[in-house]
Amino acid sequence: MEDERCRIIGYKRVSSLEQNTARQLEGIERDLNYEDKISGKDRNRPQLTELIKTANKGDTVVVHSMDRLARNLIDLKKIVCELVKKGADVKFIKENLTFSGKEDVYSELMLNLMGSFAEFERALIKSRQMEGIAIRKAAGLYKGVGRKRSITDEQVEEIKKRVSAGEMKTKIAKDMKISRESIYKLLKR
Repeated sequence: MEDERCRIIGYKRVSSLEQNTARQLEGIERDLNYEDKISGKDRNRPQLTELIKTANKGDTVVVHSMDRLARNLIDLKKIVCELVKKGADVKFIKENLTFSGKEDVYSELMLNLMGSFAEFERALIKSRQMEGIAIRKAAGLYKGVGRKRSITDEQVEEIKKRVSAGEMKTKIAKDMKISRESIYKLLKR
């Protein structure tokens, strides 16, 4: 028989390293925590992958809101389905919805509606961003440069040396105050 641990597993996500997850799941006790500082536009998120591997029968995965778990309906439904198939419940605090193996047509409808709204919101944000860029370009104000780099060339070299020396990427990321995903991106350059 499978071990029913009944753990509360928290998942938090923000889109960039500069953003803070402190308000997400505030006041909710958790046994395990997973946090990504990366866009939710796709599923390629290291901590989400770990969470899905870790969740088991009897666990409850708590997420602040649906848009923190996924930014499109297809991914949202797939992630929720994967977790539920493993026997875990998925609870969204803001929407006050819980998904389990039990059939609940109301919850399924809300998942579809709220997931669609999250996807629509992402499309609106992108559209507004493009409009703003077009206006700035027309006015000669758009420079086309991204945000300022938070890691210097010297720090990148230090990271490469530490990785070559066999040091754990998780420790390096923590020391540099960046995500493990950022370490991988920097190493690809």
